Amino acid sequence: MTATPATTGRTPDRPWMMRTYSGHSTAEASNRLYRTNLAKGQTGLSIAFDLPTQTGYDPDAPQCTGEVGKVGVPVAHIGHFRTLLDQIPPGEMNTSMTINATAACGEVGKVGVPVAHIGHFRTLLDQIPPGEMNTSMTINATAAWLLALHVVNAEEQGVPSQQLRGTTQNDIVKEYLSRGTYIFPPEESRRLIVDMVTWCHANAPSWNPMNVCSYHLQEAGATPVQEIAYAMATAIDVLDAVRDSGRVPADEFSRVFGSISFFVNAGIRFVEEIAKLRAMTAMWERIGRERYGVTDERALRFRYGVQVNSLGLTESQPENNVQRIILEMLAVTMSRDARARSVQLPAWNEALGLPTPWDQQWSLRMQQVLAYETDLLEYADIFTGSHVMEGLTSDLMSAATAELDDVLSLGGAFAAIDTLKSRLVSSMAERTRRIASGDQTVVGVNRFTESEPSPLGGEGAIQRVDPEVEARTIAEVHEWRAARDEDAVQAAIRALRDAALDGHNIMEPSIALARAGGTTGEWGATLRAVFGEYRAPTGVAAARADSAGLSAVADRVRTLPDGPPRLLVAKPGLDGHSNGAEQIAVAARDAGMEVVYAGIRSTIDQIVAAARDEDPDVIGVSILSGSHLQLLPRLVEELRAVGVGAPVVVGGIIPDEDQPVLLAAGVAAVYTPKDYDLVAIMDDICDLAVGHRGEHATV
Repeated sequence: MTATPATTGRTPDRPWMMRTYSGHSTAEASNRLYRTNLAKGQTGLSIAFDLPTQTGYDPDAPQCTGEVGKVGVPVAHIGHFRTLLDQIPPGEMNTSMTINATAACGEVGKVGVPVAHIGHFRTLLDQIPPGEMNTSMTINATAAWLLALHVVNAEEQGVPSQQLRGTTQNDIVKEYLSRGTYIFPPEESRRLIVDMVTWCHANAPSWNPMNVCSYHLQEAGATPVQEIAYAMATAIDVLDAVRDSGRVPADEFSRVFGSISFFVNAGIRFVEEIAKLRAMTAMWERIGRERYGVTDERALRFRYGVQVNSLGLTESQPENNVQRIILEMLAVTMSRDARARSVQLPAWNEALGLPTPWDQQWSLRMQQVLAYETDLLEYADIFTGSHVMEGLTSDLMSAATAELDDVLSLGGAFAAIDTLKSRLVSSMAERTRRIASGDQTVVGVNRFTESEPSPLGGEGAIQRVDPEVEARTIAEVHEWRAARDEDAVQAAIRALRDAALDGHNIMEPSIALARAGGTTGEWGATLRAVFGEYRAPTGVAAARADSAGLSAVADRVRTLPDGPPRLLVAKPGLDGHSNGAEQIAVAARDAGMEVVYAGIRSTIDQIVAAARDEDPDVIGVSILSGSHLQLLPRLVEELRAVGVGAPVVVGGIIPDEDQPVLLAAGVAAVYTPKDYDLVAIMDDICDLAVGHRGEHATV
């Protein structure tokens, strides 16, 4: 007879919260998806917002062309929020809203949901009593605004802020270092975080105002030591600023410490990842006791959620991603003393495009089988007493402590952005080199590449966003603005600007603006006018690719009669994931080329102007948000209109069926995640440069 808890007498622990990260197109479409997932046994929501919502723009802003509704759901006002969560059973879910800076043009609804004003928020949370749910918003640059919308939505339903439970991610450092949806400079961004922490302490004591996110550090190449150290440094920087502000009484500071949680990554080296999480658990307790004098055992707990690694998901033989995801899930569930509070798994085909509901169901079933069919949850920590695990954990703690001390000696995480970015780009360059050389095996990519045709692809395998979503969302926002009290909105905007200027807490004026019907773009524009905008470092200058193959390309470059090729690397739209662009820039420079790279979030006009002024031989464009069909044909057309004839190549997540469309529009070459050989790409760029020069010579 098969043993079960009933036959063994062992009572299993309660499973972790199970989520899938999802949201696209519109609040209505996303709401249908959420209700379907909850019916399948999902116990929490993780809402993806689109890039305009994350970077503080309304969907009709010029920067947002092609972006609305693509990487998430657009929420421009509270009405959208109500629709998004319509008919979702209250009290039966935990909602994680992944939103960072609030997105821009061309991105609306593609990688998340757009939230432009309180009407969107109402739609998003329709029929979900705010006092009966725990809402986690993974939002950073616009965290104060989204929390303000949440507060107003709750008060309209008779729920005071004191009863709200949930989390805002609010970790802007990792946006500077990895994800790219920042808006304001570091000092001003930290000020906004402190405002939120102190406001929540007084007005929303059950709300966690910051969720330190080391997940994206690993996605940007961080080693386990760097992931631990940079996350801890970020938390320390904010906690020190809150303590030094004098706004929280000393005898209440332990509650502030206990309100800080984390969101981590788990890669394929799952034994090392288990040790990493055990090390983070011990280090966080030590920091609390030694730096802040915290003695409350509950406040000292290392509380974290997780999404397992997306960096390692492959386009080649994507079915191998299933076992990768499962192994990475073990890293955050096997050790009881360092087990995740919530887990969300990517879909097996995320390297190909937007997953379908069936793909998300598969990821949910992985969690359910582990939690409900195995005996994992019936035991105490199975690694207690393991000399191997204890030794590995101790080694990681020692190395991470040394790295943390180094960051603190540089003035802390916010002051050391340039240095940390350079270190991450260098780490990613080393990872890229190992894969290209075969030193690091990736099954189906650089080893065991023979494969049978997959039955999992074909028509409908990837979900697509209706291209009309953007126009409909823009029209709806125009209607919203026309129907509100404009005098009340302008008065609220003036109050927000005054608070930003005189140093007062911006939460109350943000709430007043949400209540008056203000929009995401108006909140963002008001603070941009006071704080300015920030251009984060690229980290490219200090990194080295160090490859014999690139040295061979450099030898070839030195023989070219007209000198080294000039490569303009460009990243249009609001997508801030810059790993690919950075690695291309590093490789091209180390291959002897002249490289021009200004960083992320360039407009089409800026790219065209740079191409006209810099006279490149090749223009390389990186785009990951799904906006390639809208942005690239326009870019090529405008380049040709000003007389720039340089070939344009593109890299990103480009579905196979879209590639002929781009080639027909004048794109010279398309590279996707399966094209990992940087040496081959550099050779291609040299060939294109030589061809372009030859065409010029015959004109």
